[in-house]
Amino acid sequence: MTWTSEELDAIGAAEELRISPAGTGPGTGVPIWVVRVGDALYVRSWKGPAGKWYRRAVAEGTARISAASIEREVRLVRDTEDDDVVDEAYRTKYARYGDDYLQPMVNPPARDTTLRLDAA
Repeated sequence: MTWTSEELDAIGAAEELRISPAGTGPGTGVPIWVVRVGDALYVRSWKGPAGKWYRRAVAEGTARISAASIEREVRLVRDTEDDDVVDEAYRTKYARYGDDYLQPMVNPPARDTTLRLDAA
């Protein structure tokens, strides 16, 4: 299954999404930043590989996301091929938060946790 253009637009424009890795209970979603690059959506762990949601998500390989009144099951795909483009998307979308929040998202270790959200 693929994303619709409406889903990409809405989720890509959302300030953040909530992610619940497979195996977590209802209401346990973690708010995280999301960026859109072309027809793909990407997330990263601000805490890098130490992030609890990230470790669980990678172990499970799937999650449920919600943003902009959209809820979807997703496959989580490790994708570092487009890291430079994803960095630029983070810089553009979240620049108003300043370097204290933005820089950790575009530098290791967060950069090393880039996950592409594929519609399941």
